[in-house]
Amino acid sequence: MFEAARTILIDGGWVMGLLLALSLLAGALVVERCWFWFQNDRARARARVDEVLDRVRDHEFRSARELASRGNDVALVFAREMLTRSSRLAGPGASENAAHELLERARPAFERFAPTLSTIITAAPMLGILGTVVGIIASFRLLGGSGPIDDPTAVAGGIATALYTTAFGLVIALGTLFPYAIFRARADRLIGRLETIAALVIEHDDQTGQGEASGVGAGGPERSGGVAQPTVS
Repeated sequence: MFEAARTILIDGGWVMGLLLALSLLAGALVVERCWFWFQNDRARARARVDEVLDRVRDHEFRSARELASRGNDVALVFAREMLTRSSRLAGPGASENAAHELLERARPAFERFAPTLSTIITAAPMLGILGTVVGIIASFRLLGGSGPIDDPTAVAGGIATALYTTAFGLVIALGTLFPYAIFRARADRLIGRLETIAALVIEHDDQTGQGEASGVGAGGPERSGGVAQPTVS
């Protein structure tokens, strides 16, 4: 078996060497992404995020912030930073701006290597076809030689060997495509989770701001330049 694989790699030429390097790179990236999502998308991590969301809905922000501080996965770090900033920032749109900033800061962690995997999916079959074309050109060059062909099966064997590169390229592309699709689906789900956290915090800030405004308007003293105006009888 190993001897047959070695023969195929040698007969495939330099294109097969490129495909082999591409397959090793794809395998390493897939393993790294699997480990990342194992840490960030476990049932325990999702349950903790749901508990943080429940506490935010109950307006228990200090408790939610303490709970979010117990983990280092992407969603909990986002929740902790969002809750911390919402307690410090003031002004219209401050929480929305913080949410956009934190989301973009978190995005490279869960979209890491996605462009590379997408490029491998596209490039591997094209490299395989290139190897096949190179092999067929070599076979036809043999046919067009000036001397007689003693063994015609050598030409057919050369074409069959050239097709190995196409098959190997398709195997690499398919082997990378399915994990890539799973990673994209998990990334979209994580983005939805982060947006839910941000929306709940922003909603609480809006309710707090409206409550303070209505409290000042209903029972607060009239102010001019920040100084209460006395009533003259």
